[in-house]
Amino acid sequence: MNPSDWLADLFEKNRAHLRRVASRILGSQGEADDALQEAWLRVSRAGAGDVQNLGGWLTTIVARVCLDMLRTRSARREAGEAEVARTAPPPEADLMLADSLGPALLVVLETLTPPERVAFVLHDLFEVTFEEIAPIVGRSPAAARQLASRARRRVRGEPPVPEAELARHREIVSAFLTASRDGNFEALLAVLDPDVVLRSDAAAIQAAAQNHWGGRPDLPAEARGPRAVAEALHRRAGGVRPALIDGSAGAAAGPATRVLGAWLFIIEAGKILEIDLRLDPPFVAQLRVQLDDRN
Repeated sequence: MNPSDWLADLFEKNRAHLRRVASRILGSQGEADDALQEAWLRVSRAGAGDVQNLGGWLTTIVARVCLDMLRTRSARREAGEAEVARTAPPPEADLMLADSLGPALLVVLETLTPPERVAFVLHDLFEVTFEEIAPIVGRSPAAARQLASRARRRVRGEPPVPEAELARHREIVSAFLTASRDGNFEALLAVLDPDVVLRSDAAAIQAAAQNHWGGRPDLPAEARGPRAVAEALHRRAGGVRPALIDGSAGAAAGPATRVLGAWLFIIEAGKILEIDLRLDPPFVAQLRVQLDDRN
């Protein structure tokens, strides 16, 4: 059997599982079939190479396709475009899917952000680990866990983040931004966890190099530990405002009401454990950002 035939046979053997994954993420059997077609194109172009866990690899590709489709769907809704699939009567296969998942769950899934939906479905319905989910949604495992946790709370009818916890997280983010703007190194260290990690995307690194962001061009792709993270972000929060990002305490960069970049925080036990600096336009565009002008 030549490699292409072997890969096609592998895909067919996993088709039923992959279709279940796609249909539960997308909420539509018709869209799931479209996702599988696109996934097969990606699989056939990439080839299996030295992949060890072939089933997990196929699931990852299908999930990424579904995430792209969800983001496209969200963008169309924000643009006010009519969605024929939503106005026409659902096909029989989709009605069967609604019965199997429960109409209430499908309604709640529609309120989640694309990354929340993917993280929740993969983890809670298919037992995919957060280490495997993280690269799919472009976050760390801890952030992927947070996405699924927020989604789970919504499914249970609870606030995405308890009010008292959210208020405390906002205070911590505000203190961090103030310390960065003021150049207060000790105050920065005070809000950082001993195991804190900073990650910066390529767009953020390029912006720092071009604009000497914070008075210097160097921004690491990754920094670990309080001192390294504090040094990397010292005096770099100018023009960065506190914000709710996908319902969690974060910060947004950009003039006036425009959001050009996002600072995503993972906070545990009253300390900042992770910071993600994201300036990649497609990524930032799919975030739900509510600016907070109190700081």
